[in-house]
Amino acid sequence: MDSYKFDDYIDDCTLDNVGFADIYEENEKLSFYIIMQLRELNATISFAESCTGGLLAATLVGVSGSSDVFNESFVTYANEAKEERLSVPNEVLMTHGAVSEETAKCMAIGVSNAAKSNIGVGITGIAGPTGGTADKPVGLVYIGVTVEGNTHVTKCNFRGDRLSVRLKAVNKALKMICDEIK
Repeated sequence: MDSYKFDDYIDDCTLDNVGFADIYEENEKLSFYIIMQLRELNATISFAESCTGGLLAATLVGVSGSSDVFNESFVTYANEAKEERLSVPNEVLMTHGAVSEETAKCMAIGVSNAAKSNIGVGITGIAGPTGGTADKPVGLVYIGVTVEGNTHVTKCNFRGDRLSVRLKAVNKALKMICDEIK
């Protein structure tokens, strides 16, 4: 099997200066790379999404061959769903909130465990245009990626409308996955 290089799939553009078509194209390239790499690693992936509402899963399954590596996905918008489906402790949600580093970490670990996947991704944030506060503004997104028990969470502050925030969150999540598997 050919070896795929991460750098072949990454553009150096900043997402604030590109249109939706460019983001969609880059997300498709990243998804293809992830599928090829996970095939080589004989690994699987699953997602737990809140503010992206399944857009990450839709992006990956938009590429042929995703069924070889993609187990399942949860859209856990409500706190109760995060607790029931992903085993996010109520204490984490009450202490830190649904949009927090701790919740994103628990979501990533929870979906990896629930789906029995090698890689789990959790995304939680405020896509807007409402719902933001001074402490947690619109565009705040936390993305957690867990690979075989090692979890990394990134805090992002995206600008733009609701769709733009969601697309940028998906793009960042795909890049984080690529970083973990390259």
